[in-house]
Formats: sequence, structure tokens, C-alpha cells
Amino acid sequence: MYSSVNTIWVLLGAAMVFFMQAGFSMCEAGFTRAKNTGNILMKNLMDFCIGTPAFWLIGFGLMFGAGNGIIGWFDPTIQANYDHILPAGVPLWAYVIFQTVFCATSATIVSGAMAERTKFSAYCIYSAAISLIIYPISGHWIWGGGWLSELGFHDFAGSTAVHMVGGVCALIGAKILGPRIGKYGKDGKPRAILGHDLAIAALGVFILWFCWFGFNGCSTVAMDSDAAIESASLIFVNTNLCAAVACCTTLVFTWARYKKPDVSMTYNAALAGLVGITAGCDMVSPLGAAIMGLIFGIVIVLAVEFFDRKAKIDDPVGAISVHGVCGALGTILTGLFSTSEGLFYGHGVRFLGIQLFGVLVVAAYVAVIITAVFKLLQHTIGLRCSAEEEISGLDISEHGLVSAYADFMPSVEAGTGIISDLENTGSADAEDYASQVTGSVHPDEAVPVEVRSAPLTAASDTGLHFTKIDIVMKQARFEQLRQALSQIGVTGMTVTNVMGCGMQKGAPEYYRGVPVEMNLLPKIEVEIVVCKVPVDRVIETAKKVLYTGHIGDGKIFVYGVQNVIKVRTGEEGYDALQDDN
Repeated sequence: MYSSVNTIWVLLGAAMVFFMQAGFSMCEAGFTRAKNTGNILMKNLMDFCIGTPAFWLIGFGLMFGAGNGIIGWFDPTIQANYDHILPAGVPLWAYVIFQTVFCATSATIVSGAMAERTKFSAYCIYSAAISLIIYPISGHWIWGGGWLSELGFHDFAGSTAVHMVGGVCALIGAKILGPRIGKYGKDGKPRAILGHDLAIAALGVFILWFCWFGFNGCSTVAMDSDAAIESASLIFVNTNLCAAVACCTTLVFTWARYKKPDVSMTYNAALAGLVGITAGCDMVSPLGAAIMGLIFGIVIVLAVEFFDRKAKIDDPVGAISVHGVCGALGTILTGLFSTSEGLFYGHGVRFLGIQLFGVLVVAAYVAVIITAVFKLLQHTIGLRCSAEEEISGLDISEHGLVSAYADFMPSVEAGTGIISDLENTGSADAEDYASQVTGSVHPDEAVPVEVRSAPLTAASDTGLHFTKIDIVMKQARFEQLRQALSQIGVTGMTVTNVMGCGMQKGAPEYYRGVPVEMNLLPKIEVEIVVCKVPVDRVIETAKKVLYTGHIGDGKIFVYGVQNVIKVRTGEEGYDALQDDN
């Protein structure tokens, strides 16, 4: 007799866990470079699409078949009877899709740690191996009635069965691959390789947080009794509380450690808390969940630093630390904080020992099998792409995709029109708005003017001087400069987004705990050619607008120009710089 409530609950969970693929896609894309975005999106699509038929053909039978304590049975296309494992009132195919999306989650974890240097063909093969045999066999031990479950091992929604399995695969894969080109200097110190879009990464984390309520909450696979309703409610609270406390802890910890709160590390902490609470979300109290979140918030920072600095294992998104370390730790901490069996609640060390033993056994099994898979790939089709392909980006080399952002062109914000607003209100401050000083450096040091060696030559037909003025400046001051130049009669200009630095090499910053070598900073270059408007007036106006007294205000370069030709009309010299009116 099927239960409509239980079936809907399971199907809702399946849909939410499936949507985690979008979250993982956004996280991995945002935390890596733009030249690999298409490749990462393709991988996150294909690990689900490859994993689905693989799990249907072989994986589900190996995981849930009533074979023995080690392995289920070989049941292509799921034709056998699974009444022994089905939740009450839930049809087989509802349970199949629910377990399929969990399998895909385990496989997708690996792509982030091995991002930006893995062959796509190799990825497809090892992703299939995870869904076919690696995840199902260890999953049988935990969820399929296997020997670990009989021993009393508890992993409610998959801190070990899903996340640690993916994390161990990611660790082995990243170690065998080696770091990305340029990740470590000759002295062995790590270099920060910044992700290209933190906004996309943040969206991915919020999607994952939302979907985790289905990942954990719907793992009750029942909502037809008071006990199930109470359990699901507690799971929701624990899931949310642990992640939130982990974020707060990492914020404070990185603030103290790096002198500024680390954005990307704090987002990793949210995932660390979600992963860690997954094993015991049904067994711990909200207080226990909060304490676990505090632990995960510190551990995630130390783990990322360890793999990056000590182990020299390049993990662009922190997947090893989030899923591997915190997945294992969360399972073990359940042995301490479980209100029904935990050590801290007076139940002895037996349950804690079982949890620790289960984590070690599963990690060892996964490490052995995935190492064999990676080594086989390495010595056949190859696991890592060539240096040339890595430098050019996997989008173009693997997929013929020039850019995942083909229509994106750098642009400058129009600004808020502050000077115009001041003029409209009759304020006398409009002319002097940009001269507000926030630093102590002298204007000539903050905005130096350099006259190039080429003389300010005169055009042969008029005897007038034409001068080119190049202004390299902070992006945030462009709108004020444009309006100020317009007021003195300069309306024509060429504006380019550029990267550059001065002698100071930029201010020291940190990304995921690693100092960022800010040799190149985003700037705007404004090119102007003047004749009628005095050069000194342009320079003084620009210096007044750009000056703050801080390092990085910009530079002004002055060049001589021999002639100016307007292509459309053929006019030369002075006339070529004038408006038709």
C-alpha cells in the first residue's frame, strides 16, 4: 500500500538534490578562471547524465541488492525485487530516482578539485567508474544493509557515503594530477589564482544551502507520522544552524588570521557546515549542531591552508577540505554529540569507535579503487591536458568554445552623475567635488605627469600644436573625470579597460589565505587629443579629479602628435578635431 505523503516527500527530495547540480556548477565555475567555465559546466552536466544510466544499469543493484554484507547483486536495469530495502509506502521507482541523484552528487564533487587541468575524456570515464562501482559498493555497506550498517555505523544522509567518498576521490585525483601551472613558485610557496566570478560562486552556495534541506530533510523518506514530522523538523533546524554557525566562526577566524574576513573561505564554511552535519542531523540536538558548526568553521580554514601550503595539493574550490575532511569529521563527531548514543551524553566510546572505524574503512576502500582508475587513465588516454591546452583554457582546447561569455565586453559604469547633480542644485561644490582628499601624499606624487621625449610637433598646414594625453586611472573615478573634461570642452575620448601597476605593485591582499601577488590591477586608460583646449588646463582638471592622496591615483602621459585626420570627411589638423556644427 503506497503512501502519497511519503512518495511526494521522496520525490520532492529527489528534485531538490538534483538541483544541487546547478549549485555545484555555479560554485566551481565562480571559483575558477573564465577560460574554463564552459568545461566546468559541461562536466557538471555530464557527471549527472553519465551517472544516471550507470546507476540504473549496475549501481543500484550493487548498492541495494540483498546479496551479502559486502556487495549487493548484479541487476541490470533494476528488474529484481527490492521490498527488503524500500521505505514504507514508497514505490520502487521513486526510491530509485531519489538514490540516483545522491549518486550524481558524489561524482560531481571530484570535478572541482581537479578543475582547469583534467582531460574531458578522462573525466567522463572516472565519473562513470564512481557511479558504477565505487559509490555503490561503499554505499551498500552503509545504506544497503551491508556489514557497516549491521555493526551500527550511522550516516543518516551521507557525510561519508556521499561527501567523503567524493572528497577522497578528489584528493587522490588532485594529487596525481599535480598543481595548475603557476600555482607554486620556485620556492614552493603557493600563489593565489583568483576565481573569476565570486557572485556566481555565492549563488551556487545559496542554491546548495537551499537544496540541502531536501538532501537531509527528505532522507527521512517519510512524513506520515508524528515521529517523522518531528524528526524532519529537527533535521531542518540542525542543518541550517550548523551551516550558519560555521560561517560566523570562519568570518571571525579569518578576520583575526588575515586581518580581513575572507569572503570565499566563509562561503566554503557554509558548505563545510552542511556537509559535516549531514551524518548526524537526526541524532544531535541544536546545541550539538551549533558546536559542530563552530568546529567546522575553524577546521575548514586550517584544512584549506594545509592542502594548499603544506601538502602542495592544488584544489581550486576547496572540495577536498569541504567534502573529504568535514564529511569524515562530521561522521566522527556524531559519535560524540549523538543524544542517544554519543560519548558526551554518557553512552561510552563504542559508538564513537564504530564511527571512526567506518570512516577509515570507507576512505581506504575508495582510495585504493580510485587510485587504480586514475593510474589506468594516466597510462592510457592520459589524465592531464597538455601545458599549451591548460594555458589557453579548456573551453577552447576541449570544446572549441572561444569563451563562455562570448557577448561580454568590458564596460564602464555610467556612474551617478554626481557633478551634474551638484550643478542642478546650484551647489558651488560642483567644480571642486573631485578634489576631496582622503590621503596625505602630495598631488604631484599621487598623480604624476610624464612628458614623453617626442616633441610637441606642429601640423604643417596650420602651425597648431596637437597633443595626446593618456590618463591611467582608477575605474571608480571615470565618471567624474568625464564630466569634468566635458565642462572644459573636451568631449572626444577613447576609453579602455586595462591592467597595470606602478612601482608599489599594488596593496597586499589575501585570497583563501594565500597572499595575492597584485602585480596587475584593473585600471581605465583615457586617451585624448587636444588642440583648442589648453593642455595645462586638461592636466590640472584631471589631477583635481583623480587626486585622493592615496597610492594608485593614476598617471598622466603627454605626447606630441604630428597630425589628425578625420576618416569620414578627410579633414585634417584643427578641423578634424571639431564637431560638424
